This record gives sequence, C-alpha cells and structure tokens, in this order.
Amino acid sequence: RTCEAMAAEWAREKELALATDTTFGSAVTNYINSRRNTLSPRTIEDYERTQRLYLSDLQQIRIDAITQNDIQKVIDKASAHLSPKTVTNIHCLISAVLKQERPQFALRTSLPQRIKPNLTIPSDNDIKALLESIRGSTLELPVMLAAFGPMREGEICALRAENISGNTVHVCENMVKKTVDKKTAWIIRHPKSTESDRYIEYPESISRLWKGKEGRIVDMNPNTLCKMFKRKVDELGMTGIRFHDLRHWCASTLH
Repeated sequence: RTCEAMAAEWAREKELALATDTTFGSAVTNYINSRRNTLSPRTIEDYERTQRLYLSDLQQIRIDAITQNDIQKVIDKASAHLSPKTVTNIHCLISAVLKQERPQFALRTSLPQRIKPNLTIPSDNDIKALLESIRGSTLELPVMLAAFGPMREGEICALRAENISGNTVHVCENMVKKTVDKKTAWIIRHPKSTESDRYIEYPESISRLWKGKEGRIVDMNPNTLCKMFKRKVDELGMTGIRFHDLRHWCASTLH
C-alpha cells in the first residue's frame, strides 16, 4: 500500500510537470519575487546577479525538461573561472528553484571541492599601531567596536544610541545596500539571522567614546567606513588588512 501511494504521488507530480510550459528563467524570477519580503536585500541582489550572469544556458528550457546533465554543464562551466564557494551558491539557487517546482527531482551534481579560506589576522603590534594612529579621529569608535566586540561594519553603521545601555550594546540592526529600479540606497534592517542579534559588553575605555551621542553613533555607511580604513592601513604600511579582519583578530585573541 505504501508503494502504491508513492507511485500514485509520483504519477501525479509527473502529470503536473508535463502540463506546465514554465521556463526555468521564469521559475527563478518567481522564486526570487516570492522571497523579497523574507530574505535580506543583499541575498536578493546576489540571486538576481546569479540568474543574470550564470544561468543563461538554462533560462529558456522548460522546467519539466531540465535534466541533471543540463545542470552539470552549467556547474562545470562556472567552475572553470569561479571560486568553489560561488559555484556552490549558484547550485544552491538552482536546487532551491527545482525543489519548489519539481520536488521529486533529486539532484546529484558534482561540485568543486571547497578551499579552506586563508584568513588574514592582524598582529597585536598592527592593532597597537593602528589604535595609536586613529586616536581622536572618526575612525576610532568604529575600529574599537570591531576590534573589541567584534561587530561587523554594517552593524556598526546601523548602531543607534537607543540600542546602548551603559557599557552594553544590543546588536539588533544592520545597514545593507538595496537596489530598487536600478537605484541603490542604504537601508537599516534586522540582522540576517537570529544568532546575529546579540548583546556585547564593552570596557569603560571604549564606552566613553559614545557618551553623549544621539541617533546613529557612527555617521557613515559601510562602504565609506571600509574605504577610510583602507586609506589608513595603507598609510601605515599594513596593506592587505581589511576592516573585517579586525573581527578575526578579536576572535583569535578571545580564543
């Protein structure tokens, strides 16, 4: 009886699939649009970019006619010039769309082996030299928040005084870039995951830097912050250290 029920369900799904003339491109567009209110603007932009740049070979194929071989060709083509992580992201979007449109289709794609990231961790001497050079400047507070938090650049730029109580920061917002009708703007939204909503207690030596501030305590967007930071580390001869690497130093030190 179980086998008969599964066979009947398979037949029903097959009939539904054969009855559709939806192309894979339309299915991807529908998938993206259905998640605009639940996924972050950055994720939506990444999906749209993936569809535009890497899925052109699948766009016009009917969703019910796509084969494992079609998908493997797209992945093999992407693997020739993209990182394993990017290729995996492309496959994740393909898989999500097919799971929605053809739930019985089991993907068995061969993906490139992932490469262990080579993280840059500034030395203690680098951090000391950096802190000396930015003391009293607009970079001091955001660098302190990242190096002793550790907070991300988007979280720092979104941080408001009302989310700070004494020495404790409630990280509950993130500044991200959103594109609407080809116009880009920075917006503040909730963190991408529940794990990113957290409380961080800073020492008095850092909390004094935000005393008396109102509204957003760092008046710049993530792009401006990272560019300003890059100019400073280049000036100090620390080329190759990104703002995000301050989090790596913090995590390594705490560990």
